[in-house]
Amino acid sequence: MTSERPRVGIVLLPQERWATQRDRWRQAEEWGFDHAWTYDHLAWRTLVDEPWFATVPLLAAAAEATSTIGLGTFVANPNFRHPVPFAKDVMGLDDVSGGRFLLGIGAGGEGFDATVTGPAPTRGERTRRFVEFVGLLDELLTHPVTEHAGEFYTADGARMVPGTVAQPRPPFLVAAAGPRTMTLAAQRGQGWITYGASYATEDGAADSPAVAQERWWAALAEQVAAFDEIERAHRPGDVPLRRYLSLDGAPVYSLTSLELALEGVERAAALGFTDVVVHWPREDGVYAGRESTLEAFAARL
Repeated sequence: MTSERPRVGIVLLPQERWATQRDRWRQAEEWGFDHAWTYDHLAWRTLVDEPWFATVPLLAAAAEATSTIGLGTFVANPNFRHPVPFAKDVMGLDDVSGGRFLLGIGAGGEGFDATVTGPAPTRGERTRRFVEFVGLLDELLTHPVTEHAGEFYTADGARMVPGTVAQPRPPFLVAAAGPRTMTLAAQRGQGWITYGASYATEDGAADSPAVAQERWWAALAEQVAAFDEIERAHRPGDVPLRRYLSLDGAPVYSLTSLELALEGVERAAALGFTDVVVHWPREDGVYAGRESTLEAFAARL
């Protein structure tokens, strides 16, 4: 477990035009956040009919507008990406950011953009696809020329020149909740991302927010213990992975109050997380909150 304060990051959803977004990315850096992120989706959940911009150009603009803060995807996935052109995007973001790019990556969910380009894979296919996707990305980003013929992807003389500023490549931060994806994180990643573990009440009744929050933390502790075991088995004696927790995977939005956000950071540290991530408050709906709370939280970093 870590005894140090976790590094703190913030997610800025890609909903505003860049003329509006620019100042927020700069503000995140000025406030002292260690990393800043955006989602990698074509549309997302309850915001499916709201404005939503592309991830790669947004992060490229953020890289040009900032100078020190880490920048990343929270998280990229194979639902609508092929590893060969995406590796080019990763190399470009690494270059523009001067090596600050953090590749958060996950298997892909079952929401809107799981089917927007065609039928969704089964859960088993999605996991196998993810394993192949990560392995091929690793190969592409560490070799000038790659050949690959797999179940889901082909790379025929795929060039990746001049390579990345970050060596041997940008860090892979793997979002994982089950044993197979946790194993992939331990084997291929430099970090593990989690939104917390799901739980169910015995009678199926809804919990109060306070009870739901405590159940989430208890389930998260069990998930951490499971990952501890997998990391020990697959990385004996190796450098431990950084561990990233989305505090907003919890039932109650972290920036509902300053006290709740600070408590979340402390509890995450006690569970061994090296990094925590919160979301920039929105005016209404998901992640609704006040920017004054975010500013007060940033002042305590």
